[in-house]
Parts: sequence; structure tokens; C-alpha cells
Amino acid sequence: MMDDLREQWLILLSTPFYILIIGLELLLSHLQHRKAYTLKDTATNIYLMLLNGGIDLGFRLVYLVILNFFYIHAWIRFENVFIYWGLLLLMEDLLYYWLHRFDHEIRLFWAIHVTHHSSQHMNFTVGFRSSVFQPLYRFLYFIPLALLGFRPIDILFIYAVTQIWGIFVHTELIHKMGWLEYFMVTPSHHRVHHGSNPKYLDKNMGMFLIIWDKLFGTFQKELPADVYQPIHYGLTKNIENANALSIIFHEWRQIWTDATQKGISFQARMNYLLGPPGWSHDGSRQTSVQLREKEMGDSTQSIVHKK
Repeated sequence: MMDDLREQWLILLSTPFYILIIGLELLLSHLQHRKAYTLKDTATNIYLMLLNGGIDLGFRLVYLVILNFFYIHAWIRFENVFIYWGLLLLMEDLLYYWLHRFDHEIRLFWAIHVTHHSSQHMNFTVGFRSSVFQPLYRFLYFIPLALLGFRPIDILFIYAVTQIWGIFVHTELIHKMGWLEYFMVTPSHHRVHHGSNPKYLDKNMGMFLIIWDKLFGTFQKELPADVYQPIHYGLTKNIENANALSIIFHEWRQIWTDATQKGISFQARMNYLLGPPGWSHDGSRQTSVQLREKEMGDSTQSIVHKK
């Protein structure tokens, strides 16, 4: 009962906060004559959030039972409350980093996560633009936490708390956040994450702490417009004629088309499913790594020609 009340209080406290920051962003973007919002894009963000929330709510009993099974068989228990909550925050954020990274690096999961990146805008409501089917497998990454003695309901609570911060960083209004830039995910870091520019692809995967990206080599700072091109939000190839269904299922349809081509090997079919997004057996498309290498090569040639 207390656990349910705690989550309800979190929703109750965060909802006015969301309304306030979205209203403020709308006002400031209007005063600055910036097209930060469109009605269609905002409606899509809400639609995807509701679908994700419905699946999460409907599947919650299943994954709580699974997590609870591992919690019952936990290897250790933490008695100190400060160590318990501090470690839970740290480890949950680390595991989310790997969840998020695999969502970008394995096409099967990218087909689910791509919905979050399909907006060509950057505002607070984009934070609600959810990966619709992620609740069906996200809990698997948190099984180690249950085995380490963290209660399933506490895992969900910490995830919800860090999600609030994750929504806050979807904005162009805040440029830099001083010393927080060194260890936390900030709007500047997350703008990079949503960029479709080659240098910015698959960077800054953290939700709360940026230290994991710095540790595992996926960090990229936001560069000034006079040093590198301005950030272009969205996908490397944006969805044509986007509608309620194509936004969710367009990548699945493309995977099917790619993997069922005639005359390709079984390994190629598996690579279309489990390889990195952009992989192709004939080189007709490029992965984020290949796009970055091409950009670097073009830059080098440009410098040579100028000399």
C-alpha cells in the first residue's frame, strides 16, 4: 500500500512540474519566434506516451512477479539505507545505459526505440515520445538489481525518478549547466543524442549520469555552430508520410523487406535483424560508424584541397 502511495505521490508532484516547464517553454519559444512546437508533433508525443503507459501498466504484474522471483533468491542484502538507495540509483542508471545503448546498436531493438528519435523537434514533450514496446523487455536489464537485494518496487521507483530528469533534458532553452556538465546528463548532452549529424549519432546514452558515456567511449560534447554544423534532429532518413501506425512500425516493415530479400545468406538475414541499424549486405546503406568515418574522410579531403 505504501509503495502504491509513493508512486502516486511522484505522479502527483511531477505533473504540475511538467505543465509548468512545458508552458514556460511554449511562451519563451513564441517570444523568441522559434518553432519549437507543432500541434501534430506534440499530439504524436502524447499518443506514443499513452500507448507506452498502457502497455507498461498492463504488463507490470508480469514483470514484477519475475523480478520478485529473483529478489527472493537475492545473493546479498543491504542494511544501510543510504548505501541501499545510493547504490540502487547508481546501478540502475548504469544498467539503463546498456539498455539504451543496445537499443541503438541492435536493429531489432532500434525498431522499437526509433519512435523516440523520430521527432524533428526538441522540446519537453519529446521526452514523452516513448519507445512503445520497451516495457516488454526493459525489466530484463534490471534482474541483476533484484539479485543484488533491491526490491522490485524500489527499482521501478528509482527508474521513475530518473525518468523525470530524462524528460527535463529535452529542450533547447537551457544552453549549459555549469559544473553539472561533468557528471550529469544535461540538455546540452541530450541534444547531441537526438542529433542525426554523423558526429552525434549513437552518443550520450545516459539518462541521469553522463559518466557512463565518458567511461565506455560514447560521449560527445555539443559543439558550437561555428565549429561543427548545427544539430539536425530526427532520423538520418526521416519517415515519409508519417502517421500513427508508420511511426511505430516503419522500421519493422523495412527489416522484413531487407531480411526476406532473395539470394542473400542466412548470416546476412540475421545481420539485418541483429546487426547495427544501417547495415546492408551490399553497402547500399551505412551504419553510424561508417557515416562518421565518411564525414571524417570528407573533412580531411576538404582540408587538403584548401591547402
